[in-house]
Parts: sequence; C-alpha cells; structure tokens
Amino acid sequence: MERTSSNGSFSGSYDKSKVLDVKPLRCLAPLFPSPPNIIASQSSSSTPFVCSPPFGPLPTGYSPFYPFYNTLDSQQTPQTPSEQVPLFRRTPPVPPQFGFEAGPSNKNQVVNSVSDESSDDVWSNTERSEDLQSSHRVGSAYQTANYVSSSTFTEGTSNGVKKSKSNKRVRRSDEITYFSPADGDSESVGDVRMKYDALRRRITQLEDSKETSSGNKRADLKAGTIMMSKGIRSNTKKRTGPVPGIEIGDIFFFRMEMCLVGLHAPSMAGIDYMTVKFGQEEETVAVSIVSSGGYEDDVEDKDVLIYSGQGGVTKRKGGKDEVADQKLERGNLALERSLRRGNVVRVIRGIRDLQNPTGKIYVYDGLYKVHESWTEKGKSGCNVFKYKLLRTPGQLEAFGIWKSIQQWRANISTRSGLILPDLTSGAEKLPVSLVNDIDDEKGPAHFTYCPSLKYSKPINRMKPSVGCDCRGTCLPGDSNCSCVVKNGGQLPHTATGLLVVRKHLIHECGPSCKCYPSCRNQVSQNGLKVRLEVFKTNDRGWGLRSWDPIRAGTFICEYAGEVVDRDQVDRDEDEENNYVFDSTCSVAHSLEWNYLPELLDEESRGDLSEAGKPSLSLVISAKNSGNVARFMNHSCSPNVFWQPVLYDHNEESFPHIVFYAMKHVPPMTELTYDYGLAGSHYRNIHRRKNCLCRSLKCRGYFH
Repeated sequence: MERTSSNGSFSGSYDKSKVLDVKPLRCLAPLFPSPPNIIASQSSSSTPFVCSPPFGPLPTGYSPFYPFYNTLDSQQTPQTPSEQVPLFRRTPPVPPQFGFEAGPSNKNQVVNSVSDESSDDVWSNTERSEDLQSSHRVGSAYQTANYVSSSTFTEGTSNGVKKSKSNKRVRRSDEITYFSPADGDSESVGDVRMKYDALRRRITQLEDSKETSSGNKRADLKAGTIMMSKGIRSNTKKRTGPVPGIEIGDIFFFRMEMCLVGLHAPSMAGIDYMTVKFGQEEETVAVSIVSSGGYEDDVEDKDVLIYSGQGGVTKRKGGKDEVADQKLERGNLALERSLRRGNVVRVIRGIRDLQNPTGKIYVYDGLYKVHESWTEKGKSGCNVFKYKLLRTPGQLEAFGIWKSIQQWRANISTRSGLILPDLTSGAEKLPVSLVNDIDDEKGPAHFTYCPSLKYSKPINRMKPSVGCDCRGTCLPGDSNCSCVVKNGGQLPHTATGLLVVRKHLIHECGPSCKCYPSCRNQVSQNGLKVRLEVFKTNDRGWGLRSWDPIRAGTFICEYAGEVVDRDQVDRDEDEENNYVFDSTCSVAHSLEWNYLPELLDEESRGDLSEAGKPSLSLVISAKNSGNVARFMNHSCSPNVFWQPVLYDHNEESFPHIVFYAMKHVPPMTELTYDYGLAGSHYRNIHRRKNCLCRSLKCRGYFH
C-alpha cells in the first residue's frame, strides 16, 4: 500500500508526479512533422492546423501537410494567413459571481474555466459562455441541448464503456419558452425539479398503461432527455463549491435530477471535474463525487468518507465483468490534483432506498476536502485508488441525520426527548413517536386518536358510489373499468403508489368495487407508509415530520376528525379551536404541480383553475378526535398539498382530504401545507393569524 499525505509528498515506487505535472492537452499547440523533401518553416510560430478535409479544399493562405499534400504543390511556400482558425476554440471568459466559477482570475482568487475534457459522461457537456450569458433572456431563439443521438460521436470512458455525446442544437417549440440560468436560486432549482419529477411520473403512467412495452423503460432518462432538449435546467455553469438553490441535506432519487440542477453533471460517472485556473496555471480538479456503493466505499463515519477511485471494471453483456488495475486518469487524476490544490469537493452519498430495494437515494452531504490518497489491493486482487475525504466543519448535518435515525430504529430509547414511542397506541400500521427536545412540556392537549373521518350523518344517507366490476385489481387504461373512466381514462397513481397529477377530485376503488380490497387504486385507504414523528417546534407549537425520505407524490396521511357544519362551529366561537380544516379556503396555483403536457406533445389542459371543480363545503374539526394530520403547521412555501378523494360515497362536496408530498422531503424536515385564504368559515374572516413560516414567499398571515 502506498499513501499520499495532504502535503502532496509521494512515497513508494509509483511516481504520481509524472502524471500530475502533465499539462492538459488543450493547452498545447499542435506540432506537425515536415514532409520528406520539404523545407520546414524557419518561423518559430508555425501555422496552426485548420479543420478541413485532408485533401482540401483549404482556406486561402493555408498549405496541406504530409501525407495529405499534393507533390505538385510541394515546393510552394506557405503564405501567412490573414485570419488564423485555431484547432481548439477557447471559451471567452465569463465574469465570476464568486471564487470558483468560470471566468478570469486575479492574484488572490481561484477561478475555474470549463474545459471540453472536464467530464466523461454523456450529460456533462457545458454550454458556451455566450449561451450562458443569453440564457437569462426568456424566450431566446435556441438552447444548447445535450442528449443521446444516433448521429453523434462516441467517447471511451475510464470504465471502458463507450458513450455518445451530442453537440446538436435543438430549436425550442414555438409554444414553449424556457430559460436556463447559469446561476440558479432556490426558486429556479425547485421549479426544475418539480417539472422533472412530474414529467417522469407521467411517462411512467403512460408506460404502465401499455399492454406490451418494448425498449427502454427508464422514465427518468426519458424525462431528462426531454428537459435537456427544451433547456429546462438550472445552474448551467459548472463550478466548485456550493451550488445556488441546493441546500445541504437535499435528496435526489435519480442521477438525472442532479444533472439538471448542476449539482453533479455526469449521469453515470461518480467523479465530476473541470479545469480551474490557479494563478497562471491550469489544472483539472474534482468538483463533486457520488458515493453510491458501486465500489468499496467506507460510509461508516458521518464526517469521513473513504472513496474508491473509478475505472478498472469493464462491463460485459451476458458475461463476467473484466477487472483490471485502476489508472491515474480522468476523475482519479482530478481527485489527486484536488488533494494537492486543497479545493473543496461536493459529496453526494448514495443510500439504499428501503421502499425500493433496487433503487438509491442520493443525499447532498455538503463540502469535503481530499485529505489523503493511496493505492491498495481490492477484493478482486487489482489495484484500487483510495481517497480519504474530510467534511468541512461548520456545516448543517445531512448524512449524520440518517445515521442517527438508524440508531433510533434499532433502539427507540436512544431518541433524545422521547415522550411516547407510539402516539397512536397501535391505531396505525406504523408507530408515531412523540418527542420534545425543546422544553419540559409533556405533550399536546388530550385528544382521542382516530385514523379515519367521522361524518355527522351516516354514509348510507349519502349518494351511493357505483363501483367497478374489475377482478383482482384495476388495470391502467382499461376503458371497461368505471373507476378508470371516472379518473379520465388513467389510474391516478403509478404502480409504486405515486400520485401522477393533482386534480379537483380523485376516485379510488371502495367497498362497492369487486376488486376491493386488493386493488392498487386505493392508495389512501391502506394506512401510513412513512414513519412519522410529532415534535415540539421552537415557536409554532407541535409539528409533524418523518424519519423516512419522502418522494414527491407520496401519500402521507388523511385529515381525520369530525365532519361538522358551520352552525356548530359558530356555536363554539368562544372556544379556541386551532384544529379545523376548511375546504373552502382557496390555495393559489394549486395545479402548478402537474407536468407540462406540451413536453409530450399532448394537448394543453388549458385553464383548469375552475373547470370541473366541485363545490366543497367540508369542514373538519380535529380538536377532540383526529390523527397526525392535526399537527401539520401552515407554510406559505409548503412541501405538502391536500387532494380531495372519493371512494365510499359519491357526495362530491364531502370528500376525504388526503395529503401528498409536493416535493422530495428529506428526513426530519417539518411537513407543512398551505392553510389557504378567504374561506367561508368564520375564522377565515375574524381570526387572521400572523405567519411564522419565514419562507421567502411568506405573505405574513394565514386564516
């Protein structure tokens, strides 16, 4: 084993300096040998090579070179060209926003400049600086698109797999105008992520409805291809350090998500890198790594990562993978140079998805520095590069939270501030812990836990629901299923239970359906799917959060309680009741969560704000009896929304109120929804409350 310490000294027989001191090829001027019997130019600065066909025609002032010259022209003297065309066109510098961005540098500032060699993956091409500068203009004529094309060239990667690259420009549709900001923010990043996941869910729904589906079923890659081709992305400028709009602890369920928002450009490679200027020198350094468990990575310490280099494995279809020694090139070389230069590297940790055994969840764990490197024999017997990365102090916890939750699952008594291990007393399939690590309060006011809705009048007095005749389960796209027809011809959820689009009303299969209770179209009737925790907040009473990561579109819970009429609420006006849900409250932009049909060449849905919207008059009181939903606080920038659902009757004015995740929610993040404004309930008129959500879009109050 040989190690390289953080001071950059090397030991052992392997002299890495021979590789580390090599200048990037793009910085070297090409030299071409003189042909036989041809007198070489006496000038020290030779004419640069021109990208032209080997045997011509050539631009005026240029001569062919051996072996592509014509012997009749061999004695002609090359003329000095009036305008030279270099082999590699350098990207004009872009003024930096802060230290490690593309642009010119000064003596005290480290600035990077993106090179064409800065990635080894199909999604890692960066746009020219003029595209980046014009990308802030909404509705520009075109956008650089990076996606797989049959007419592209291929490039071998460090693992031996050839991948396609495309520099083709795709003109945007006249009906759609987007912009791709070089520097994003929380709003643009959130919008890109929401559009991507909505599109991916829709593509998944379409694939599910096909009787026979051939070819690639990777909806995540298809959605990413469409988003790239339409220019729907953010943070197009590659950089080291933090990425605007992305917070430490943010989670991603697909590599394409990280690519679209500029966190990690390659869709497959684990190391992303770029050329950075250090004073007068340029070097390729690492900017981000993904530790996904594909190699022998050590993920036991929350502040230390032992990362295995890339390469050394050649995938073989239908056969055993070929294993060889890893080489000090590409990403491995970039990490070695980051060790010497001391730049920060973004670390994304891949964690096994407990809800999907074949999937991973990617957690942005913040900034690290390469502290040490060495080589050792791997399990296969071949040499593997190892890099020790240390987390920069003073950052918010991310992976450390996941490690703590692992301990709580193994032993609930290790949870600090625990009051009750299960607030529901077994009423839910999963326990809901009650925690207070803020003060000495021992819990909320007494109430009866009830996981379902209680109506003021019996259900049999409401309009009966006409069920379907399906056997076993309802099938997507089945025109003979009445429940599918009620939902517009498609099942509202994917096969994994994710809500595809937000609607004014969703019909699930209920007791009157012959497929009940084993049908996949009853997502909200099967209890909790995520491990929840009721906790004491700093200044908003009790709140609700999850131990589990929650994917956008995931069912969280129903708002349970007693359905009351307004007369009863008015009689109780003198009593403070903070546990009331009023369906008449309006929520702005309620359908913006849905996908854009134009991206799939579907007919636009038009303005659905009022079309087909049922007249809701439902008021639920959870003061005396209710479930975990009563603890969800208000936010003007929520991560949860409510959706009306019918299944046990057909009274559209009195549906079940079901909560779904609006975005990916990391563990231990408070779950909030928008309480709305201007409802007909009395408290919406007389009891306006100050909002304490502190979001950038906070309107200052809620009802």
